[in-house]
Amino acid sequence: MACAALATVVWSGSFVTSRGLHDSVPPIQHAFWRWVIALLAVAPFGARRAWRQRHLLRRHARYVLLVSLLGVALYNTLVNQAGLTTPAATMGMIMAASPVLMAVFDRLGGVRLGARRTTGLLLACAGVVLLVAGGGAGFTPGTLWMPAAACCFAGYSALLRRRPAGLDGTAFLFTTFLAGTVLLLPAHAVSLAVQGGFAPVPGTVLPLLYVGVASSALAFFAWNKAVALIGATRAGIVYYLQPVCVAALSWALLGEHTGATGLLCLALILAGVVLGAGSRR
Repeated sequence: MACAALATVVWSGSFVTSRGLHDSVPPIQHAFWRWVIALLAVAPFGARRAWRQRHLLRRHARYVLLVSLLGVALYNTLVNQAGLTTPAATMGMIMAASPVLMAVFDRLGGVRLGARRTTGLLLACAGVVLLVAGGGAGFTPGTLWMPAAACCFAGYSALLRRRPAGLDGTAFLFTTFLAGTVLLLPAHAVSLAVQGGFAPVPGTVLPLLYVGVASSALAFFAWNKAVALIGATRAGIVYYLQPVCVAALSWALLGEHTGATGLLCLALILAGVVLGAGSRR
């Protein structure tokens, strides 16, 4: 649970970053440089291990490419695209629906959820629905990108349970970061040709360092570990804490406000987390 909570809190900052850089760094370039930085951060720990397990990685190349496409190349690019027009708090609220998809994928894979976990999941989901419907979240054109991002992240989390036996976690992380960066290269080249580059000033470089090192290298390692230990569904319930964290950060850093109705709905989300994240005896 601690790993899932760590990843969720750190990831919350990436929504604020996506919104904060919406007018200075194009979405695809934001995603590309995020993963270049993450790759450099993980390389000292994972490159050698990945080389040692190259035969195992080659044998499962389709799986690695699919995970890299969903969790690295597509997910964050879609979030950045939504950040062009959507407040960070709204993105976090919509993204909090992804654990429902994780549970569906787990159930389709034969995992039994249990009554307590299902109740917590539904309670937290109700909080998210009410938050978006009546908590002042509102809809913008960018919200059309967030359900797609949620599907990508849920699919990524569900696939983590099928990681090939014997594949080192750090080697897996390095390989997916590398594959995702390569997949983004063509889109990055097009973005440079059409939109031009961005100015490498502290206001752009420091946020990119945060999302590259903390929100990518650290948070993805913690999330992958959490899913391996407790499964995507239980980790996904902890993920419902994200709108709470995003709302707090967006208020503190971007001046976005959440009304009283939104705070009441967040209480439902917290109650669902407490109920659904408990261990079954």
